[in-house]
Amino acid sequence: MNIDSQLKAFRDVLAYAEGTDKPSVQKSNFNGYDVIVGGELFMCFDKHPGKLVKLPRYGISSSAAGRYQFIRKTWEALQKLLKLPDFSPASQDRACNELLRECGAREHLANGKFDLACAAANRIWASLPGSPYGQRTENVATLRALFVKAGGVIR
Repeated sequence: MNIDSQLKAFRDVLAYAEGTDKPSVQKSNFNGYDVIVGGELFMCFDKHPGKLVKLPRYGISSSAAGRYQFIRKTWEALQKLLKLPDFSPASQDRACNELLRECGAREHLANGKFDLACAAANRIWASLPGSPYGQRTENVATLRALFVKAGGVIR
């Protein structure tokens, strides 16, 4: 089992769950790497857009942006830690992989334990099953099927 393939497949699941890589939701030309929470697109990958968007449905405001919906504060910490030069797709993927490592999901993915990876990451990504944030979550069976379709292996 190749960890890079597992991580890529899980990142695809995250993009789907976060709503950034659904063609019916927005018209991103960059597979969701250019999406601001709420669906607006940004054009420059030099830095995190940092735009605060009100989300009345949830009673919050968020600065989430990019394929994996990094909030600005999280992005700035990851950018510093990983010495990321910009907010490009490659930088976003590296930052996502780091969050998956930090929360323990990477180890579960390396062992083919998809459901455990979701549980480990659901405090970072509110759209994952079992997330404690009270926002919309995706069905684990749907996400499992997407993971396998994207080349992930479940044991």
